[in-house]
Amino acid sequence: MASLYPEDTKDLKTDPNDNPFDPPSLPGSPATLHAEVQAPARPPLDYSSAAALAQSVWRRFVSLWTKRFILSLLAGQVVSLCITCTNVTTTELVNRNWKLPTTQTFFLYFSLFTIYTPYTIYQYGFVGWLKMIYRDGWKYIILAACDVEGNFLVVKAYQYTTLLSCMLLDAWAIPVCLLFSWIYLRPKYHWTQLLGVVVCIGGLGMLVASDEITDKDWPALSRAKGDVFMLVGASLYGFTNATEEFFVRRSPLYEVVGQLGMWGVLINGIQAAGLEHKAMTTVTWNGATIGLLVAYTAAMFILYTVAPILYRMASSAYYNLSLLSSDFYGLLFGLFLYHYSVYWLYFPAFAVVILGLIVYFWHATPEEQGKLEPRAPEYVNQRNTSSRIAGQV
Repeated sequence: MASLYPEDTKDLKTDPNDNPFDPPSLPGSPATLHAEVQAPARPPLDYSSAAALAQSVWRRFVSLWTKRFILSLLAGQVVSLCITCTNVTTTELVNRNWKLPTTQTFFLYFSLFTIYTPYTIYQYGFVGWLKMIYRDGWKYIILAACDVEGNFLVVKAYQYTTLLSCMLLDAWAIPVCLLFSWIYLRPKYHWTQLLGVVVCIGGLGMLVASDEITDKDWPALSRAKGDVFMLVGASLYGFTNATEEFFVRRSPLYEVVGQLGMWGVLINGIQAAGLEHKAMTTVTWNGATIGLLVAYTAAMFILYTVAPILYRMASSAYYNLSLLSSDFYGLLFGLFLYHYSVYWLYFPAFAVVILGLIVYFWHATPEEQGKLEPRAPEYVNQRNTSSRIAGQV
């Protein structure tokens, strides 16, 4: 059976000099060999003259465009486009009076569970899979609970506060993600990375201004309640993104995503049954609604599959920054679906966000964001021990 996420997952011994957050490793093992791959340092800048500086800046710019960086940039725009698709389908569902946010995401977690959990069982064996749940299931329960509630609170926030507040407060996930990434992985943030964050948020500000100027906002039913929902939801997003990155750098992707789906189905299903069981019988279930749910689930499934690969290639912080371009893609959808007017500021705003994504790795490299040593739990006998690692470019 071909691997969805081929991993090198040898049983490894602990190095007492390692960071306590790092997985055990054995020198010369496949995982260690992959972890030891380092990108060459960025070419230094030469300040001796204007001509020398210009040449050194060009060499630095050219050095950015490695295969790993290009794939990270493209993957970031794929997940941003997926977010836009989910926003559009959710809007269409609300327009059809279909307002079941928990039920809506249930199908996402169910699809993740049905695809990735059987493959995990195939790799670990049923007994090994049960051991993994017994020993490590608690951490995936926390991850899934935070992810479910983050999705729920953000959707609820859109019902109470304004679009402007939602867009600005949703960016709170970025500093939260940076904080938890530092706690887990101890990356050495360079000032140019923080500058890249500022530039990306500047692009977001231009997009928000464009929406305000073109009057895409709506009145707030309860701004305080909606803002609190968005702040808490964004905080949960930042935490879950950083935590999932920590997990996928040390465990097979199919294990992490499968567990997220399994526990997400249980938590989401219980919540939907408790909060939305009456509304389930009154909303309209027709072909259009089901089609929109399928489109929403497909977009979210792609996002939840690509995101952990992006965490490995770059970082969870880079993932969050990439999502800031989604409003531009929303304009493209809106041109055809809602006949939005094109405002000139959207295009430089999108360019500023992309510029920020480039500046983020102007000095640091994607390889420096954290060790990549995925391995199966030492207490299971894995069927396939391929030396290829998804996300290792």
